[in-house]
Amino acid sequence: MFWNWRSDTNDTELAWGLILSVARNIPFEDDNVRSGKWQQTIGLDLEEKTLGIVGLGRLGREMVRIGQAFKMNVIAWSQNLTEENAGEVGVRRVEKDQLFREADVVTIHYKLSERSTGIIGCKELEAMKPTSILVNTSRAPIVDMNALIQVLQAGGIAGAGIDVYDSEPVPVDHPIRSCPRTVLTPHLGYVSRDTYGIFYRELVENIETWLAGVPVRVINS
Repeated sequence: MFWNWRSDTNDTELAWGLILSVARNIPFEDDNVRSGKWQQTIGLDLEEKTLGIVGLGRLGREMVRIGQAFKMNVIAWSQNLTEENAGEVGVRRVEKDQLFREADVVTIHYKLSERSTGIIGCKELEAMKPTSILVNTSRAPIVDMNALIQVLQAGGIAGAGIDVYDSEPVPVDHPIRSCPRTVLTPHLGYVSRDTYGIFYRELVENIETWLAGVPVRVINS
């Protein structure tokens, strides 16, 4: 699979889909309407709430722009983020523990590495407000899944939107499947008609140009 700019766009679109779905209980209320019920939950307004972004790279910066369109206050943290870089996009840089204490919505857009594996664990999740939500469309190992399950089961946060898992497809007996207040999607961040159109077209071009002896998109080591 080949990276392209549209993959970034799709990830941010899905992240916002999960944020809105969890904040307004959309899947749950959809089921209610279909079963003859009506208005069973109270949603979370996003305006004037705090959006906490873990990772302020390409994806994180796209999230900032959309969060500001929702009139949210945006804060961010990453291990190498400076106040100057955050200020370039109108974001306040905070320390990690402060982000998890203050944010009403935490969204993760961080590269997976040895340094980032497990950077969100019990300490961070337990620091979140009981009215806050967590969304992860990045990489599963960044979040301690067992800690997230425990927090959700205990009602420590209002909900979570998850698109990435420690085992994919998710096993039938995985406890995340029965966690309350969750919206779960099957790694859909890059899955769209437009992105697949680019992937497959470029794949064919790569094969044709390689066979012709004039390869394109050559990666130099």
